[in-house]
Amino acid sequence: FPIKVHSGKHALLKEKHILFLQAEVFVSYEELFGHVHCSATCHNDVKYIQTDGYRAPEAELQNSLAQAGLESDSGCTTAVDLWSLGIILLEMFSGIKLKETVKSQEWKDNSSAVVDHIFSSNALVYPAIPVFHLRDLIKSMLHNDPKLRSTAESALINPFFSIPFAPHIEDLVLLPTPVLRLLNVIDDNHLYNEDDYEDIIEDMKEECQKYGTVVSLLIPKENPGKGQVFVEYANAGDSKEAQRLLTGRTFDGKFVVTTFYPLSAYKRGYLYQTVQ
Repeated sequence: FPIKVHSGKHALLKEKHILFLQAEVFVSYEELFGHVHCSATCHNDVKYIQTDGYRAPEAELQNSLAQAGLESDSGCTTAVDLWSLGIILLEMFSGIKLKETVKSQEWKDNSSAVVDHIFSSNALVYPAIPVFHLRDLIKSMLHNDPKLRSTAESALINPFFSIPFAPHIEDLVLLPTPVLRLLNVIDDNHLYNEDDYEDIIEDMKEECQKYGTVVSLLIPKENPGKGQVFVEYANAGDSKEAQRLLTGRTFDGKFVVTTFYPLSAYKRGYLYQTVQ
């Protein structure tokens, strides 16, 4: 739906966020993803509109000046959006609303220390997340000086976004992918006998091909993934059927346990230990 706000952009379109007296409003789709700047015709109580608790320091300053009827030489930029996103990410990680925290004197004195404390308190709760990368990303987005704050471009190349997460066991069981993982199948001693290893590879291929086209099959000899069997099928349907028929079967006297595995992680060679 086309809407355009004069002299600025709107990130969250709600009736209560559109404050104007006499102004034409036109918005284009590509301009929806920015902050709101109210021109002279806007309500003089608010200059930069963002949800309370997610406003960057410079937006708070502009609001205060506008409420006092004062003008500022400097305005806000899209850096306010990075601040808001940083708060959202920190709330998602901590599981708590930070509206009062960001208003506290402790936050104003040393927000970086507050972020460190939140991460040190939650690191053991999220062992699958590379927390140090996420922590550094959030801290870069919450810099008080908008000129030093991370840009969208620099945020997207943060290592946090290039490291795949260790999959959770519930997801691996419930969400079919083309890759099936077989557990509790192979003894370690078979991995180091080359003849035994090749025989197992052939036996697993022969068995797994009964349920669909096998694109590849991998049995790592070392951790991570040591002794696990990763079977890549042509599609998730074949993998799901194999999972249904192989689960509970016996192989070399052992009951087979199966889960799915993310195709992207498998293709990139990331074989993580499962998070329970």
